[in-house]
Amino acid sequence: MKKITTFFLFLSIALMSFAQLQDPVKWTYTVKDLNESESELVFTANLDAGWHLYSQYTDPAGPIAIYFEFTPSKDYKLVGKVQEPKPHEEYDNDFKCTVRSFSGKVVFRQKVKRLSDKDFKVNGTFGYQLCNDGSCIAPDDRDFSFSVKGALPVANIMEDGGADVVETDTPEELQEAESVVDTAVAVVAETDEAPAEKKNQSLIVVFLLALLGGILTMFTPCVFPMIPMTVNFFMHNSDDPRKSRRQAWMFGFSIVFLFAVLGAILALVFGPEALYFIGTHWLPNLIFFVIFFIFALSFFGLFEIKMPEKWINKSDEQADKGGLLAPFFIALTTVLVSFSCTGPILGAALVGLTTSSTDRWVSLITMLGFGIGFAAPFTLLAMFPQALKNMKSGSWLNTVKVTFAFLELAFGLKFLQMADLYCNWGILPRDIYLALWIVIFGMLGFYLLGKLRFKGDDEVKEISTLRIFLAIADLAFVVWMIPGLWGAPLKGLSGFLPPPNSQEFDIAKIVADNRPAATSEGTVQLGQLPADRKYADVLHVPLGFEAFFDLDEAKDYAREHNKPIFLDFTGKTCANCREMENNVWVDSEVRRIMNDEFVICSLFADENTIELPEDEWVTDQNGRVLKTLGRKNLNYQKTEFNMNAQPYYVIINSDGKVLTKENYKYDRDVQKFIAYLNEGLNNYKK
Repeated sequence: MKKITTFFLFLSIALMSFAQLQDPVKWTYTVKDLNESESELVFTANLDAGWHLYSQYTDPAGPIAIYFEFTPSKDYKLVGKVQEPKPHEEYDNDFKCTVRSFSGKVVFRQKVKRLSDKDFKVNGTFGYQLCNDGSCIAPDDRDFSFSVKGALPVANIMEDGGADVVETDTPEELQEAESVVDTAVAVVAETDEAPAEKKNQSLIVVFLLALLGGILTMFTPCVFPMIPMTVNFFMHNSDDPRKSRRQAWMFGFSIVFLFAVLGAILALVFGPEALYFIGTHWLPNLIFFVIFFIFALSFFGLFEIKMPEKWINKSDEQADKGGLLAPFFIALTTVLVSFSCTGPILGAALVGLTTSSTDRWVSLITMLGFGIGFAAPFTLLAMFPQALKNMKSGSWLNTVKVTFAFLELAFGLKFLQMADLYCNWGILPRDIYLALWIVIFGMLGFYLLGKLRFKGDDEVKEISTLRIFLAIADLAFVVWMIPGLWGAPLKGLSGFLPPPNSQEFDIAKIVADNRPAATSEGTVQLGQLPADRKYADVLHVPLGFEAFFDLDEAKDYAREHNKPIFLDFTGKTCANCREMENNVWVDSEVRRIMNDEFVICSLFADENTIELPEDEWVTDQNGRVLKTLGRKNLNYQKTEFNMNAQPYYVIINSDGKVLTKENYKYDRDVQKFIAYLNEGLNNYKK
């Protein structure tokens, strides 16, 4: 009995020790024959509750996207790219970009053309980053292998009774198709039933959510400035209410048509990458900037944008006969320009169009609802000029036009900075962008106060209540933006502004780089660590801190200066790491203790762009040779501390001995973190 108790005691301890090494996703791999020459490789991920991984199309500035690499072979040829379901989209304040992620059950599909009549294997690797609300797991290459049957004649396929499927829980446990057909068929049936569950969901709910999304899109930076263009066009036709209403309805219908039909065709024919191209590539963004700039000059009164007389006459003739060509082209311009904001969103939504027929219906309903929601406000605005005509006319109409000219000019800069970021021109860094916005909105404020006059304006003898409040709001906005010239975050404009690292002058960084850190011996300036320490030119820690990025260097320095080492297992794309730094590290007491008493060593577990010299390569437990800094750091974290998630903090001495009872995970309790630091420091001094 005592031996049994001892056995279970050791078993419990062993299980507890291995519980820290997290693996919150279980992968299954299946092969489905589509026809006599094509097969579909299916990667199915089942994520634990609370965990998520990131889409292939997530913003490069955000977390690490899932990636697939197939080993080239003469036995098969890839057909297209890896298809994925519609991701969840959310703007992330830490990354300052839209993050696309998956949770629960996720299915990735890759079609291959079978070139061999003999059975073969499709091998490769893939990697992904996993995160929950408390930690992230850096990506590590994972091998996969599919057993695919050779190409068969159609007659043989029909004779076999359908497609064979192979399923394994891990690549190492891969089995031959003949021995697992029954099990595999059940698994495929389960996979195919997943969309059927969505089929039972209320399409009305999907439609209403898409409708709301379309309406809210009106307030995005590249859609809102389109308002004056539409109002200006339909204002010319407000003398004929019947004609104006007809054109307004045609305008709205055209928008719905373009979104629901042409958008779907674009995704089906060219794939979702086409919409991402429109939303992110430098060329369309540059074209949009030119369009906005030209309209701004027109609204300022420099010239009037008019269609050729022949077109206008033809359009009027068609309008009298029921032809409504002009509203269609205005709608086309509106939809094309809006793609810079709606394109990436619609691209992610339309990924489902290429997966299954059920997803196609959900996506089409989504597109239809989104198009109606997007078109409704524009249609109302197109009909609104009729009411404007019944109001008292005067210079105020020109005031509205000039006000929108300032807005066109300001918002047009967003497209220019998108093209600038894409091409790395460096012509529009954050501070230059802000300076232009401050000047533009400052001039708008003076215009509203009557200090500036444009062609068509009357002299402002009295300022209305509405005008004075608009001027106050505008100039307050200008004052609020001014600190951004010296590095203030301006979180409310984060979706409009270039990234902070493009700022040429950042006073926070200058102060941090020259701030003295008070110590018991006196005053020590930041900058005391060796300037030539490894990777310091490409890796960085939060402002006000200094760190080593190589453990051996940190140990040597700690031994020389008789200090403990604060190991910071972190990642460049780890949102939870940034939360700890922005909410805990910034505390003055935390900063003092870490700077004064510890040697900080930040080990980036996801930095796989830095290739190590051959004498620093590491071989892991599976026999793989790790050649990058990130994989070496992640392997060290897993083998030494049985942990693969970040952030993770360990206090050690120069010999590598851990100085605390427990290591520190994600926890934003400042006092708890200070207690942890003091525990390690006190144990070191003992």
